Amino acid sequence: MRRAIGLGVGLALLGLLLPGSLAFKENEFKKCAQTSFCSRNRNVQQGANFEIVPASVTLNTATLTATLMNKQASKHLQLTLTAHADGFVRLLIDESPSVGRYQVPSDILVSGWETRKAAIKEQSRSANGIVLTTGDTKLELGYAPFTLAVSVKGVPALQVNSRNLFNFEHRRPKQDSDPAGYWEETWMGHTDSKPKGPEAMSLDLVFPGFAHVYGIPERATSLSLQATNGNAPYGEPYRLYNLDVFEYLEDHPFGLYGSIPVMLAHKKGLTVGVYWNNAAEMFVDVVKGRGEVGTQWVAESGVVDLFVFTGATGPAVLAAYAKVAGTTALPQLFSLGYHQCRWNYKDEADVKAVDGGFDSHEIPYDVLWLDIEHTNGKRYLTWDSSLFPNPAAMQEDVASRGRKMVTIVDPHVKRDSSYYIFSEAESAGHYVKNKHGSDFDGWCWPGQSSYLDVTSPVVREWWAQQFTTDKYQGSTRHLYIWNDMNEPSVFNGPEITMQKDNLHYGNVEHRDNHNLFGIYYHMGTADGLKLRGSQVDPENGDRPFVLSRAFFSGTQRVGPIWTGDNAAQWSHLKVSVPMLLTLGLTGLPYSGADVGGFFGNPDAELMTRWYQLGIYYPFFRGHAHLETQRREPWLFGPDVTARIRSAIRGRYALLPHIYTLFRAANTSGQPILRPLWFEFPEQEDLYAEDQEFMVGSSMLVVPVTAPSIFTVDVTFPQGARWYDAATGAPVPPKTKTQRVEVSLNGIPVYYRGGSVVPRRERPRRSTAAQLADPYTLVVALDDKGEAEGQLYVDDGRSFAFQRGLYLHRDFKFAANKLTSSKHVEAGVPDGTLTVPTTIERVVFLGLPPSKKGYKAVISDGASGSKHTIALEAGPLSLATAPESTQAQVLRKPDLPVSHDWTVEIVQA
Repeated sequence: MRRAIGLGVGLALLGLLLPGSLAFKENEFKKCAQTSFCSRNRNVQQGANFEIVPASVTLNTATLTATLMNKQASKHLQLTLTAHADGFVRLLIDESPSVGRYQVPSDILVSGWETRKAAIKEQSRSANGIVLTTGDTKLELGYAPFTLAVSVKGVPALQVNSRNLFNFEHRRPKQDSDPAGYWEETWMGHTDSKPKGPEAMSLDLVFPGFAHVYGIPERATSLSLQATNGNAPYGEPYRLYNLDVFEYLEDHPFGLYGSIPVMLAHKKGLTVGVYWNNAAEMFVDVVKGRGEVGTQWVAESGVVDLFVFTGATGPAVLAAYAKVAGTTALPQLFSLGYHQCRWNYKDEADVKAVDGGFDSHEIPYDVLWLDIEHTNGKRYLTWDSSLFPNPAAMQEDVASRGRKMVTIVDPHVKRDSSYYIFSEAESAGHYVKNKHGSDFDGWCWPGQSSYLDVTSPVVREWWAQQFTTDKYQGSTRHLYIWNDMNEPSVFNGPEITMQKDNLHYGNVEHRDNHNLFGIYYHMGTADGLKLRGSQVDPENGDRPFVLSRAFFSGTQRVGPIWTGDNAAQWSHLKVSVPMLLTLGLTGLPYSGADVGGFFGNPDAELMTRWYQLGIYYPFFRGHAHLETQRREPWLFGPDVTARIRSAIRGRYALLPHIYTLFRAANTSGQPILRPLWFEFPEQEDLYAEDQEFMVGSSMLVVPVTAPSIFTVDVTFPQGARWYDAATGAPVPPKTKTQRVEVSLNGIPVYYRGGSVVPRRERPRRSTAAQLADPYTLVVALDDKGEAEGQLYVDDGRSFAFQRGLYLHRDFKFAANKLTSSKHVEAGVPDGTLTVPTTIERVVFLGLPPSKKGYKAVISDGASGSKHTIALEAGPLSLATAPESTQAQVLRKPDLPVSHDWTVEIVQA
């Protein structure tokens, strides 16, 4: 996070180098026109210069290779087109012969997909091109100029170089006639030496027949990406370049802390996705019109390594992408509870008071966080002994109530020979080098700082070893980590980051792997907690929890991220929804936004609405800047405290459903929060909707994102029945929009008919206190009188689930029978865990009215016994929801979670 305070007399110079403290300063960051590689490629038609040499085209079982010639430069490229059985094709273009251009290392992606190839069949060939098929995908490769058209099931999906914007700059010796910016470029007093000269690429990707594209996070803008050939600010392309951005603007194309070069396009009947596996700075233009969306992607260096996902549906595209970049790491259960953070909780007494405040106000929470002030002079993995003299005892005390703590660990290392981290890393040569080969010396919170070269596996292994409890003095197994500033942030560097001609492991320039620095630091830290966990529990280990600000494709395999330094503004509350939806669509669903806004002082109404929305964020944390007023949930008066308490308790009640959704993200790459089009892909009026969203496939959430709002217009996707989640009342059939009254007590939420949602209703202080609690099932019937859902349970902390020590149940209601059976999933070890918990309530929504009422005939599959219990009217929830005569409740059936059973609903 950016912090707008002085760093002491010794850092007076640093204060002059920091951005202003009042607002984002756009002029401090480069635009396309101020960036040589972007300005010389943007909207420049050079694609006609590139032609396939027909005689070079060779087709093997799953791969086509060809020579791609740049006629103007008389240079050759090697083109490789490969079909993969997991639902994608890969286009790779590199210089021929190879000059050693940078390629993203294999550890950023997962392994296995490379060998799962699909056969390519030649359909026809001529002097102008070749037509290929692989499964339902047709590939038409044009020779002069080079083009590639992709269609799926006969529907056009993607065109490469159809607007002649493709370009690939070859390595070349320096010449006196080279234009400015080719070999050297200066920005605000910083000179980039560019020793390899120009090596940019432009990808011309058109999505024919589409009106909407999504993705390429991170930025604070709409879900459906706006065209960038319009008026300011959208006359500027989207930028993918991880930067430390102070109090970012909403509704702006400017890139923020992370980069995922993934884009999805959706239209009725077809979804297609692309991923450019490139970690250099990148700009992306979006142009809409003429029945298509045209995009131009310009990267500074690397190679063209383009994956095209042709699965035809949103879930299939994300499942295929997950085969390449990996699925979401299954988080520990505690990390899905509420997190309380502030820069900074001052000392051990402050920690004790805040922890006790949650209990005295009966508000659940799971994690208390410490920011940079807990350290000894910004030396990470240390403690300020005057403020935190007994850190281990403090953590054990918090843990005695089932809770955890988190400390911040940033990538800059204070240059102090008495600091063991600095001296050990310096002796081992573990730091990033400047262009001259010496250790890079930058400025950050400690002042002069070195930066660990985490792109090196050796450095990451060393870094991981620093997190064992014998190395990290004062830490315990209850302590987890927060990686901030890992873009990397360098206060006296160009655009507050590292110089592009710095050198990394393998003599790689920073320009080539800039967007990987954050994920590699994240990886090394998470490996450290895995190492610590293996020492504590050698058999099962301990799943790491490490929050990161910077990210790239594959970060989902490591841990969660958050959207950075937002502000206490209604506009930032509103934009958090499309930001998180976009992250989920690009494979990174475990994300959240600072509840309440990091900067500024939210009023009671904004805080209330933010908590009411925030309980649905996959990562749910309140956080605030040092200079803001204290804002723990009980500091806004008793009425507000009651509303926030109710909201946070609602999060804990929903955790069984959320944890089950995370298991789906872990096995198949599906998002937790989903835009409406993802669940209702044929309804064109939903394609641009980015305020309402789905939690999984079962719940519709409608946030309130403006002050003094007492009615909201709710759009109900058609083809589904909907039930008010507070009352159980059904929405009238075929209702498309409805004006709904809202109070400060909550926001509109609806169950989707056809869903079974597991919950835990009893109010507890933390997730640990819930572990033995029974469950409630909400069974919301569709028009056929049917419903289905799942419940996933494991120990909530270890890797034992990978050996099958988990429980996964399917619930189905059909023909008036609710059944529980074992969930079986292809490619996943069979679950063998049994748990002693039961289902204490089943709430049925949508049963037809009956004058006699209903009863349930319960058959226990384990014992074969039967018994009958009468259904009762309401309440829907054990919490504060009003009774509803339209909800029928089966109370105390004591259904075993671990075994098969059947509940038949009959007339009383």
